Amino acid sequence: MSRAEGEHFTRLDRRPIFGDKQEIRFPRTNKTMKLPSQLEVLQERIGYRFQQPSLLRESLVHPSYLQESPAEPQNNQRLEFLGDAVLDLILSEKLFDLYPNEREGTLTKHRAILAKGLFLSDLAKELGLHECLLMSRSEINNKGNVRPSSLEDALEALVGAIYLDSDLPSTRRVVLEWYGDIPEQLLACASITNPKGRLQELVQPTLGNTALRYEVSREEGEAHNRVFVVQLFLQDKLLATGEGKTKKEAEEQAAATALSHWTMPRK
Repeated sequence: MSRAEGEHFTRLDRRPIFGDKQEIRFPRTNKTMKLPSQLEVLQERIGYRFQQPSLLRESLVHPSYLQESPAEPQNNQRLEFLGDAVLDLILSEKLFDLYPNEREGTLTKHRAILAKGLFLSDLAKELGLHECLLMSRSEINNKGNVRPSSLEDALEALVGAIYLDSDLPSTRRVVLEWYGDIPEQLLACASITNPKGRLQELVQPTLGNTALRYEVSREEGEAHNRVFVVQLFLQDKLLATGEGKTKKEAEEQAAATALSHWTMPRK
């Protein structure tokens, strides 16, 4: 069977991912391993069945998991690197076709909304990746499975895994099914494309230009995979916390979180 002939099917329900384990042979390692049946349910959710289940499992291995399971052959960072490029290509092609009269700058902004930040982590959560991530106990205790940066990485790694297991046309078909109506998605995101600016507009008339303050509270991870955590203050009151692979992403996430529960402060 060629990669293009792999089995595909439409996403089904949103029932919780759980269940017993069954034996599956992993072609990449040529070993029989225990694959939780929760990953069978995950394959229904994502609309793709893997010929090489080891690729699916690898896409869900957070780097912290190797600290407690040193026998694990690989974390998901290499697949994330590949999937990031594949996802960018798929979205670039689609946006290029959907908006024939838009200039490069606008297309780039559209792609950034769909391929990064809260949109991508929310999509990962909708697909159920947060229920399947393999992490260290400390990461799980710190709710690392719902951390946006971890979910972004896992979704990009999943795209890379599907690409290696099949081909570009198959991956494109699956990914675009996840996204649905892209113009509608972009319209829904229009109000949060510049969360820092929008928050400033709300605050400025009452409290002035300098009332908002963003502070980096900590940095995590290795130099090539750094995660920034930013606290957002309104004067001396902590409004929200955000994180991202850059300070800008972390600040935008903090602002978006603040907007989601915004109440105009009293004078």
